[in-house]
Amino acid sequence: MPYEPPPYLAELTLAQIAEQVAARKLPPVESWQPEKVSDSHMRIAADGTWFHQGEKIRREAMVRAFAGLLLRDDAGNHWLVTPFEKAAIEVEDAAFIAVDVARRDGGLAFRLNTDELVIAGPEHRLRATGNPETPALYLQVRRGCEARLNRSTYQQLAEIALAESGDWSVTSMGETFSLVPQ
Repeated sequence: MPYEPPPYLAELTLAQIAEQVAARKLPPVESWQPEKVSDSHMRIAADGTWFHQGEKIRREAMVRAFAGLLLRDDAGNHWLVTPFEKAAIEVEDAAFIAVDVARRDGGLAFRLNTDELVIAGPEHRLRATGNPETPALYLQVRRGCEARLNRSTYQQLAEIALAESGDWSVTSMGETFSLVPQ
């Protein structure tokens, strides 16, 4: 069955985005306790590009499959987890890149570089780091992993904040998030 990416955010209501999010079935990696621990020889570059043994992974379907097995532990280490093995993966910055954002019905919906959709809110918080001159924004995705907002998505979010509040903050699903690093 061929892969069909979700429609563009601009074409969807918040309810439709929530349906897309709920329809995504991910493996229950949190419940798996594999005994074997190894190194995956994989790396996710700061721009979101995935590599294996130094070579770029060119098949987007493989990246999406691996992304569904990814988690970050409390120590900040990233792992690819299967029922039989837990393999370390190097992540230079964030596991995902947020490549688009749309304001819909009181929510902020983000598209990731893996075509996943995430709605910011209590379970998917935004956080600002860096300093006011060079801020970086991150969105909690799942299992401890985050997405860094790329430059155009940051700009879109800044425009939303200035249009709605004028104080460099945004609200989504009842939560307010500052875009200014503390």
